[in-house]
Amino acid sequence: MSTAPTAPKTELSPCTSCGACCAYSADWPRFTLESDETLDLIPQQFVNERQSGMRFEGERCSALAGTIGCATSCSIYDVRPQVCRDCQPGDDACTMAREARGMPPIDVESPGAAPVA
Repeated sequence: MSTAPTAPKTELSPCTSCGACCAYSADWPRFTLESDETLDLIPQQFVNERQSGMRFEGERCSALAGTIGCATSCSIYDVRPQVCRDCQPGDDACTMAREARGMPPIDVESPGAAPVA
């Protein structure tokens, strides 16, 4: 008896069910390390009036899609600012943003693991 091969399980990033960093502060994410050429790749409707960072709508970055703490994604992921690229699951910035939203920290010992209680 032959069995069909099963697809390998892919680990989803904990970021796809979080979004806390994208809703931390209207002053973050800001532009600091990007070149003019890199900034030109970000669609203008997502850039704030001061041209210093991402536009916030309500309590979140305007490029964030989905429901914070449930299912999220960045609508400009490939051209997101450096500060967004630097924030990694479970690092200090991530933990601070999650704490501000009443979310537990992410267990960085187990990639793709659920947050620790």
